[in-house]
Amino acid sequence: MKDILDFLRLIRINNNREWFHANKDMYLNAKEKFETIAGQLLEEVKAFDPSCRELALTDCLYRFYRDTRFSKDKTPYKTHMGVYICPKGKKSLWAGYYFHIEPGYPSETPSTIAMPTNHLLACGAYMPDNPMLRSIREEIFTNGESYMKAVKTAKNFYLCKEPSLKKLPKEIPSGKYDEYIKLKAHLLEYDISEDFLMQKDVVKKVAKEFKTTYNFVTFINNAISYTGNY
Repeated sequence: MKDILDFLRLIRINNNREWFHANKDMYLNAKEKFETIAGQLLEEVKAFDPSCRELALTDCLYRFYRDTRFSKDKTPYKTHMGVYICPKGKKSLWAGYYFHIEPGYPSETPSTIAMPTNHLLACGAYMPDNPMLRSIREEIFTNGESYMKAVKTAKNFYLCKEPSLKKLPKEIPSGKYDEYIKLKAHLLEYDISEDFLMQKDVVKKVAKEFKTTYNFVTFINNAISYTGNY
């Protein structure tokens, strides 16, 4: 894990092609070690979530190179590594389990702004499309108690309350769970520390935390499956 963190700290303050190519061996070493961790985590998730058992690691990993074609930020590389484990793979929009490593750097680093760490576990659906979101909202309206029970089961996670609609969708009557029906994303997040990451059994610890969110992820994916479009 240390090699991954060290590389990500350096790429944040040296985010240019010249530095990257001069230090590509460092990147390849970090990439290999992260993929080993991600592969182990995938197997751990498969053990408790049968909907993910057909996935290959390539279905869950992201490119490190940024697509800058439509962005004002032209830095060529990401400053984090992440793996997203969900049914049908990372591009499917289905709810799943996301492990994100992103170290910051202190104010004495030669940079314009000090950046905090952003190590994260996240579970659920980040930005479901309109048919998915409509089905999720209908399921919460009908079975809101199950939704809230699933949130509470994930004890170390918090439910993200943004982004959210200002008003309820017209097709759904007001009720007990309006606050949750207004959400545009359905995510549980857990901000983890660097000490957490440096544990020898970090993969087991991450999987244990993800397992507590299984009922939440399953609730969202059941709602998505009702659309019949995916």
